[in-house]
Parts: sequence; structure tokens; C-alpha cells
Amino acid sequence: MPAEGPGWEYVHVCIDDASRIDFSKVMTSERQGCAVAFLKAAIASHASLGVKVERVMTDNGSCYKSFAFRKACKRLGLNHIRTKPYTPKTIGKTERFIQTSLREWAYARAYNTSKEQAAELPKWLHRYNWHRPHGSIGSIPPISRLALTRNNLLRLHS
Repeated sequence: MPAEGPGWEYVHVCIDDASRIDFSKVMTSERQGCAVAFLKAAIASHASLGVKVERVMTDNGSCYKSFAFRKACKRLGLNHIRTKPYTPKTIGKTERFIQTSLREWAYARAYNTSKEQAAELPKWLHRYNWHRPHGSIGSIPPISRLALTRNNLLRLHS
């Protein structure tokens, strides 16, 4: 069981397979309650950009195998797919994102507190989704892959 308490937080990650738009959030645990809360927040975030989520792929962590997570997926009309155990290539995009976030956000500079680091995550995600070119999608930012009109882009972008 992972250590908990001061200094232990968990970053939950959700990536749209087609656009590479990411939604991540620092949560207090990997338990089912946090997993369900994160799932709902990720669905809402993607919906705000016009992305309709139909399927969710997770690893085989106990929080994703829980009855509560299964029930939340069903309630949200989502097909829940779990990765094949010990096959990291099935979640390669997520693994690559995690490497990038560690290098460019989590360990990019020294933070005075965990709270300060967590507050930086939404700012970094904005740069990642809206401004940072991605080699795997033609050196354009993920937001460019969505069918947003100029007016929508101006309305959504801050």
C-alpha cells in the first residue's frame, strides 16, 4: 500500500485518444471515491470542449475495478475497457504524457509546497493543450485537432 500523509498526492490523468487533449488533477488518493470524482470532472472538462466521451480505458488498479467506478461508468453511458496486465504499450500515450508532465511541470522547478505545485498544474495543462506543439500530431497543439470555430476558440481560450 502506498504511503499517505504529508507529501503524498496522486495525479489522475485523462487523455483524449484522438486530439491528445489532457485533463489532469491532483487528488488525495487512488481510492474509488477519488477515481469516480476525477472521472466526472474529466468528462465535464472534455464536454466543455465539445469532446463526447464514449469509452474509458484504465489500468487495472483496484479503484478502477471497484463497483463504484463500474457504476459511475454505467451511469455516464461509458464503455469501460481495462488494459491487458503488464502491457504498457496499450497506454503508451498516457505513459508519454506522464514523462512529459514530470519533466515540464512536476520537476521543472523547485516548488515551496505541494499546494504551490498543484496550483501550477492547470496553468501548465493550458500551455500543453493550447500552445505546446506535439510531434506525434504534426507539431500542432492538441486543441487544434478539435473542430472549434474561431469564435469558439476565442470564447474558450484565456
